[in-house]
Amino acid sequence: MHVFANPLGAGPLYFDNLTTAEGTPVAYDPQARAFIPTPPFCANRERIGCNWIAPEEGAFCRACAMTALAPDPSLEDAIPDWAATELAKRWVIDNLGRWQWFRPEDPGTRPTFHMLAEANDEPAPMGHGGGVVTISVSEADPVVRTKRRQALGEPYRTMIGHMRHEIAHMLWWRLSLRDDFLDAFREMFGDERADYGQALQRHYQNGPPADWPTRFISSYASAHPHEDWAETVSHLMHLTDITDSFVAAGLSSPQLPGPHWNPYAEVDTARLIRVGADVAAGVNHINRSMGLGDLYPFMLSEPVSQKLAFVHEWLRRGAQGW
Repeated sequence: MHVFANPLGAGPLYFDNLTTAEGTPVAYDPQARAFIPTPPFCANRERIGCNWIAPEEGAFCRACAMTALAPDPSLEDAIPDWAATELAKRWVIDNLGRWQWFRPEDPGTRPTFHMLAEANDEPAPMGHGGGVVTISVSEADPVVRTKRRQALGEPYRTMIGHMRHEIAHMLWWRLSLRDDFLDAFREMFGDERADYGQALQRHYQNGPPADWPTRFISSYASAHPHEDWAETVSHLMHLTDITDSFVAAGLSSPQLPGPHWNPYAEVDTARLIRVGADVAAGVNHINRSMGLGDLYPFMLSEPVSQKLAFVHEWLRRGAQGW
């Protein structure tokens, strides 16, 4: 993610800013990828702190307009959790826009979001079906999220991670309309027509295969080709955006091709992965100095690297409107 110029003076602006350091309102224009000081602002600005511009006064921004179902505001913490979830969604939508997905020049279907709050500690479903992405906003609460991460034995669980994963399912749905994609996908990931419910039940009952670290990016990816795809897309986005944020922060590494290198424009997946993994390893080391967990606690085997290259090719094709 970029660090943005302040249109009203000195000092940078960050993706979630609503005002400058002096308190002047600003909003993010996702088409220009820049902050501007002039309305119209998103209709959700006051309610959930959305800082994007709107097409006209009183309208929702491009990202908020994708939410067809908002959480029940009477439920405890529903509104602040929804606000955090929408921020994660905007971040990922903007990431994908770097490859032209879901921008005005993209002729394809946009995702529709159902945002659900949980009641009585009953987990809300999360998933994708027919272009609809369902997300539990309650997982924006770090206590809820940590409990579930530990219960599932996961090394990583964030709202941005959920968004990347579930939107990845939606991207597969869009790409599956192409016969050439399905043939190539099945050769790389396996046949997704295998019963999904049975595959997940088997995964949760028996666990992943013993050799999963050599073939999959995560244990969950081994459950079914659909989950392998979604996890691999998520990790390509993780590595790309970690590296992009590293460059934007003005940091340097001998692995970087140049000081103004744009990871989202990189066509060489091997280079992108190599730089991303090197940057992530460095930040992991920094985190340990503060007693924190690793930022990116994953290993990339050769089969996983091949899957990342496959995903990278197809996500970049999205930039051409395919």
